[in-house]
Amino acid sequence: MTPQRRTAIFRRLAAANPDPTTELNYRTPFELLVAVILSAQATDVSVNKATDKLYAVASTPAAMLALGEAGLKHYIRHIGLFNSKAKNVIETCRILVEQYDGEVPRERELLEQLPGVGRKTANVVLNTAFGEPTIAVDTHIFRVANRIGLAKGSTPLAVEQQLLKNVPARYRQNAHHWLILHGRYVCKARRPDCARCDIVDLCEWPDKTA
Repeated sequence: MTPQRRTAIFRRLAAANPDPTTELNYRTPFELLVAVILSAQATDVSVNKATDKLYAVASTPAAMLALGEAGLKHYIRHIGLFNSKAKNVIETCRILVEQYDGEVPRERELLEQLPGVGRKTANVVLNTAFGEPTIAVDTHIFRVANRIGLAKGSTPLAVEQQLLKNVPARYRQNAHHWLILHGRYVCKARRPDCARCDIVDLCEWPDKTA
């Protein structure tokens, strides 16, 4: 894909949605961090339903740590893998309280040392909470980038590296949100909705739907 075509893709995505953001509800970097940990293999809708009640009683690492695993499970029991997620979140809260004065670190290396936080989660927090031009590659972005020809790669890391190289600098901050929303609602896994795609003529996928 040519640089001109990549630029045209993001120009259109930006025109259609000038201020994209995550669909997870949060008010602070800590709330976003917890929401992203909980969102693994779960829908944003289910996470928001849980955190709306959870954050009303525990919106800081200290308050959530005071709930303990059992108390946290009460709020997240309808989310997949809630047992392991509760363990990770409580241990993360303990580390934040004991090592970072209750603040979420904004360094990738430190974020990835927290239980339940991998590269994708760290990228989301760095991008959405701290304004860093990172790109978190989830299943939607991995699929869209490979399918339309924007960034080819056999692993999420390979796609991330290609996107960081290929996405024009002025669009890099919001690229993650544009691509995930495009993959979630238009360029879907089973049957892409090419008829309502804003970039259908720029996409290099040969099997477009009618």
